[in-house]
Amino acid sequence: MQLEPPNLDPTSGAAAPIDDVVYPNIFEGLVRLGPDGRVRPFLAASWEISPDGLTYVFRLREGVRFHDGAPLNAAAVKFSLDRAVAPASTNAQKAALSNIARVEAPDPATVRLTLKTPDANLLRLLSLGDAVIVSPAAAGQAATRPVGTGPFRYKDWRRGYALTLERNPDYWGRAPSLDQVTFKFIPDPVAALAAVKGGDVDAFPDFPAPENLAEFRANPRLRVAVGPTEAETILAINNRTGPLADVRVRRAIAHALDRSAVIQGAMYGYGTPIGSHFPPQDPAYVDLTGRYPHDEAAARRLLAEAGYPNGFDVTLKLPPPNYARRSGEVIAAQLARVGVRARIESLEWAQWLEQVFGRHDFDLTVVAHSEPFDYDIYGRDDYYFGYRSAEVKRLLRALKVTPEGPERTALLQTFQRKIADDAVNGYLFQFPRLGVWDARLQGLWFNGPTQSIDLANARFEGPGGGATTAQRGAGGWLAPLVLLSIVAGLGWVGLRFGVAWLLRRAGVAALTMLAASAVIFVLLQIAPGDPAAYMMGLNASPEALATLRDQLGLSGPPLERWFTWIAGVVRGDFGVSYTYQVPVGGLIAERLAVSLPLSVYASLLSVVVGVPLGLWAASRRGKPTDMVLMGMSQIGVALPSFWAGMLLIIVFSTGLRWFSAGGFPGWEAGLGRGLQALTLPAVALALPQAAILARVARSATLDVLGEDYMRTALAKGLSPRAALWRHALPNALIPILTVLGLQLPYLIAGGVIVENVFYLPGLGRLIFQAVTQRDLIVVQGAVLVLVLATVLINFVVDILYGVIDPRVRGRTA
Repeated sequence: MQLEPPNLDPTSGAAAPIDDVVYPNIFEGLVRLGPDGRVRPFLAASWEISPDGLTYVFRLREGVRFHDGAPLNAAAVKFSLDRAVAPASTNAQKAALSNIARVEAPDPATVRLTLKTPDANLLRLLSLGDAVIVSPAAAGQAATRPVGTGPFRYKDWRRGYALTLERNPDYWGRAPSLDQVTFKFIPDPVAALAAVKGGDVDAFPDFPAPENLAEFRANPRLRVAVGPTEAETILAINNRTGPLADVRVRRAIAHALDRSAVIQGAMYGYGTPIGSHFPPQDPAYVDLTGRYPHDEAAARRLLAEAGYPNGFDVTLKLPPPNYARRSGEVIAAQLARVGVRARIESLEWAQWLEQVFGRHDFDLTVVAHSEPFDYDIYGRDDYYFGYRSAEVKRLLRALKVTPEGPERTALLQTFQRKIADDAVNGYLFQFPRLGVWDARLQGLWFNGPTQSIDLANARFEGPGGGATTAQRGAGGWLAPLVLLSIVAGLGWVGLRFGVAWLLRRAGVAALTMLAASAVIFVLLQIAPGDPAAYMMGLNASPEALATLRDQLGLSGPPLERWFTWIAGVVRGDFGVSYTYQVPVGGLIAERLAVSLPLSVYASLLSVVVGVPLGLWAASRRGKPTDMVLMGMSQIGVALPSFWAGMLLIIVFSTGLRWFSAGGFPGWEAGLGRGLQALTLPAVALALPQAAILARVARSATLDVLGEDYMRTALAKGLSPRAALWRHALPNALIPILTVLGLQLPYLIAGGVIVENVFYLPGLGRLIFQAVTQRDLIVVQGAVLVLVLATVLINFVVDILYGVIDPRVRGRTA
């Protein structure tokens, strides 16, 4: 998967990756949608609906048990549905589910729902991941250790890298064929390509780079699948004020759009053109792509009728996904040809949610709406595109009380025509589901109308059985080892340099940390983006957002929140991650178990390579060897680490297959496997650092070669090589140590791009993800740890100065 779920509770937010992993693999609902979009039995074997549409009676399947052994009964269903609408609930569908007046359990196998008003959408609503049935005894830990009734059980989650499920031996339905399933999270498209080509993953159901699919089609080892989704990609228009409030202007924009060119430019030809906000696979779909054919003359004529013969200026604010950025560039060029001058602004997701979705500060934007049957958003006056229509609201009210059948189909088709006639938005294409997987893998349900990666029927046919991935957490021994080393080191420093000197340095470090914590906190408070809005998604109600902000502790005075955070840090409590919902300290420790060894590994490689080369070049100053080595070092300094990483992957992973294309199996898999996984990224990081060290070592060595003690050593008969290593190197070490002291903190977190290329769960990638997701508490803790690391490394460098050069020690003391 490209995106990692923030947590594993589908009833607590709207993040699509949650459903991808847990629905229906871990959690199941009363009903589900089949490939044709029809409602089918799931945990409920059957149901009855009263003639007035207000009462639904469900008969539960017999013999179904949760993973913790508890039986599925009416009480569990009542608990789950009541929990979804409770005051503290952050369920994305809370407002819709609140139409349920009461849930009753007349007997263990029967559930009765009584509605406040008839709702023909109820069964479809109950088919979503937001309405799954959870174990009452384990509901409190659903975000981190989910317990459901599905064919797979939760096993392990190494955040930032992989999540593992195992077969549920007591599953009520057909037993799954797979013993174990591992979801790897690979955000970078280049890394995704390498992982598929190198055989590190068996399936990538939502492959992020359509430009690579042609290459995969030519590979007999792989299978490429293209299917539909419920995501309608639109050019969203702010209907509120200005030129865009005029329906003639919006129709002109619709005529200016060439959907085929957008699909070709943004999706390399993958995608189905749409003319309204409705999925083409739905039985009620009407093809309205001919309503506004691409006609630039008609567009200019409509603009002149609306009073804009010379066009006008707009802003086109684009979120991060490639489809949005690429589509926006094509659309801006198309609009310019009819006189609408679009200025592109690229935003992060958090900025997009705040500016576009939250404050409605935009003219145009491109986004895919992935929620199924989400046409009700056109009835919300406060929704971000600001459309108001009494006719649409009447249609939506009628749809609420009209069951499946010809009358409902007619209403849906009238609705589609109405929003198309009003050109509420520019309707572009249905987002395709692009998948690639091992040709031996069969039974992966692909054309599902709801968000999921259903693995219940997946199986391998033929020799082999999937990529192997070592499991379990990382680095449980790292924290005690580091703590023991620090204590021993401080004791030695106290004896060698004096307790008073040590206390002075500790005081300076403490003040530095306090000042850094204040600066970090203030900067993050003024950064744009609402963490609650990011977590809840586009369709969350204001009530759910307010509830989540309170639960996250975001509603108190800033100064009070800073003091609370600092007091916790002093106790060793960095808080709880907004998205992962686990202690921040544990997250940072897990990531340091990768980043710290990686940075040390890269530093050692850079020293082993760079320092000898620098000494060698200095000893041959002005000779061809010196010129060649310094030329190579200049190239190394200019060489981007991520580009070096991609070259290493192409040669040693996808080509020779000596190393994995990325990922980290954990130290529990063995020291050898851990070091092997870190070798290519360490080399990629070490190359430019080694080049810098080589130049520094050469310069520092040249400074000491002309000293009197060097001439004396040579006059006594010491060989030039021996004099170089015994006398020149120790005196040149001070600047080398200084550079190393600067490099190590950078490598711990500054290698985020390399970590993305190799999809390593390191600290840099954690900070990047947390910034993107506005998980401020994680950013605060991780950056504070980096400041601490910098302070400690500088402290160690100062100590080493004194060890290497007694003259420095005397001045320091």
